[in-house]
Amino acid sequence: MEPAAGSAAVALTGVHKTYGTTRAVDGVSLTVERGEFFGLLGPNGAGKTTLVEIMEGQRRADSGTVAVLGESPWPRNTALLPRLGVQTQSSSFFVRLTAREHLATMAALYRCDAAAAERALASVGLTEQGGTRVDDLSGGQRQRLAIASALVHDPELIFLDEPTAALDPQARRALWQVLRDLKRAGRTIVYTTHHLDEAEALCDRVAIMVAGKVAALDSPGRLIAASSPTTRLLVPADRLSVARARAIPGVDRVTEEGGSVVLETLTSGPVLAAVDGIAGLQGVQTRTASLEDVYLALTGAQAPAQPQPQGQDWPPA
Repeated sequence: MEPAAGSAAVALTGVHKTYGTTRAVDGVSLTVERGEFFGLLGPNGAGKTTLVEIMEGQRRADSGTVAVLGESPWPRNTALLPRLGVQTQSSSFFVRLTAREHLATMAALYRCDAAAAERALASVGLTEQGGTRVDDLSGGQRQRLAIASALVHDPELIFLDEPTAALDPQARRALWQVLRDLKRAGRTIVYTTHHLDEAEALCDRVAIMVAGKVAALDSPGRLIAASSPTTRLLVPADRLSVARARAIPGVDRVTEEGGSVVLETLTSGPVLAAVDGIAGLQGVQTRTASLEDVYLALTGAQAPAQPQPQGQDWPPA
């Protein structure tokens, strides 16, 4: 395939990939600009992994044009590999080495200078754990080490596959800061996740894939702004009955959820004023649309399952 023109980090045009009768990637066209933090979202089986593997040069597209940093990644482009950093969910480590030794080994494979390992440790906040054996690191620290391994040779383009999967909330939030630092440093990142709040907070743009196609592509803010304008008001159930809520002018729908009466409205100001007059506003929560709402509307499915910590294999960071 001929590489696409332009200065984009990734440029895909009409990319298809079929396995038997399954269209894993069905005519995908998109670009990832240099310096962009680009999220790839979608339910399992939507084609995300296949598409990323095509970008990385691990799989060949059946048709379409694929350009990565101005070059075709297939046939396996060995000249392109040093310019890419890849972190996968099943990242492998030299577990009997220390974190610093592991990264020094990775740096040597890329013929990097001796200080590369130390820079990579610092970039993910692992300098103090540099002398700790890899198999003694916590789950959150291993995830940071996986990212450091993808960064040690200073690549131009980084692929991150579920970097916060299987982490407890504390470790996940700590890793968010690492990802924000990468974004601030201007790294070009292609990122897959099932954590929609994470994508909303971190990504410049996201593509939501459904059945091998891109169903939506824009910034999280613009996708949310274009979605439902409905506001949801959550009022403690002991302060407002469902019947009384339904009688408030401007309320379109009322449900009960987890000890709250939920009022859906397009005119939140007058409805809030009415709720204040009936029950007061103490404990009342206001929720507008989120990226999760956009995702649910496009996929017609439940929100993606959130990975759970895996016992001793994933202790808190």
